[in-house]
Amino acid sequence: MSPELIGLLGIILLLVLLACKMWVGAAMSLVSIIGIIILRNFTVAASLAGSSGFTNLNSYAFTVMPMFTLMGMIIAEGNMGRDLYSAAYAWVGRFRGGLASATIVACGILGAICGSTHVGVLVMARVAMPEMKKNNYDESFAAGCVAAGAPLSILIPPSMGFIMYGILTENSIGKLFISGIGVGVVQMILYVILVTVICTIKPNYGPRGPKFEFRYKLKTLVKVLPIMCLMILVLGGIYGGLFTTTEAGAIGALGSILISLAFRQLTVKKFVKALKDTAVLCGMVFFLIAATYLFVTFMSLSRVPMWLANIITGLAVPKWVISIALVVLYFILGMFLPDTPMVALTVPVLYTALMKVGFDPIWLGAFVVKLMAVGSISPPVGMCAFTMAGVSGIRVDKIFKGVIPFLAVDVVILILMIIFPGIATYLPSLMK
Repeated sequence: MSPELIGLLGIILLLVLLACKMWVGAAMSLVSIIGIIILRNFTVAASLAGSSGFTNLNSYAFTVMPMFTLMGMIIAEGNMGRDLYSAAYAWVGRFRGGLASATIVACGILGAICGSTHVGVLVMARVAMPEMKKNNYDESFAAGCVAAGAPLSILIPPSMGFIMYGILTENSIGKLFISGIGVGVVQMILYVILVTVICTIKPNYGPRGPKFEFRYKLKTLVKVLPIMCLMILVLGGIYGGLFTTTEAGAIGALGSILISLAFRQLTVKKFVKALKDTAVLCGMVFFLIAATYLFVTFMSLSRVPMWLANIITGLAVPKWVISIALVVLYFILGMFLPDTPMVALTVPVLYTALMKVGFDPIWLGAFVVKLMAVGSISPPVGMCAFTMAGVSGIRVDKIFKGVIPFLAVDVVILILMIIFPGIATYLPSLMK
């Protein structure tokens, strides 16, 4: 049996285990060990399984993850999400569908602070949904706005998706972060336009909000000014080369703690909870990364990535055709897998092949993370929709119904990224 066939059978076995709801990290580890035993022997497999995790995780680059995670958890424990929503509502709530537009804007800004889709859904479901219900918004439409807006957290930096991709492909996490800004801003603008169009066609979906005095608008900005300044400091420092991504994460974490203390939003109990949540989340992701590196070793020994690269280069098709194939692949995987495991599963197999046909690694990172965002709201297993259902009590089918128009806009955004790659690559190209 050829190594390539063993590698393909390993991928099929992995998909079967995932379909049986085995945890991704454990499934990847099991398949990798079995595959390495077949390709080499038990001694090599045992040695790699024992050393791969420490060898690959023992790197300064990984310190960026707990820093930005802690920053997000500290903010999630306070009232900053509510303050952001209030500010967005005061400024755009007067327009038709203003509450829904405010939800999208607040999700984008919150994403620039916490970097977690899960946190985005939890915060905005608790803050935005009661307000939209009180103002007689269509329930399915309102839930769709929250579920679709939350994935902005993994597009607008800091983002766990970009960190994962950067670590696995050894690309600059700072440049990947900045690439997400252009994509995230385009998505926010198009989502707000979509909300306005829907509420214009169907006024009962989202009525106008009240008109606020200019003094009140300024007051809402004052509340979010410190966190906005922190966001600008973190992203501006990365963009300007003033400090590394890890240093930016440390500054962000410290800044979020100081701001929470200054506004009396952080107690000892909340701080301990934020530390525990950070440790649990990072532990899960680190285990997944360690399993991914073991899977990469298995794939390298099986020569599947090189075999796939030869096939793709031999097709002699334009890159846009391959890009569309990626969209189809991630749409299908997104129906069954959470976003982070999708990257862990696909990047080790596809990255080498896509680099050989001339893909820009930074653009590819932005494209993959955007596809992660799409997968997180795609039926039947969009994790954001299920989290939203758990928090709000709204049926999942109603949430998916509200999400569908946003998925159509996501397809437009992906097409724009293929036609105009500068959406993702222009800002990173200017970095020092």
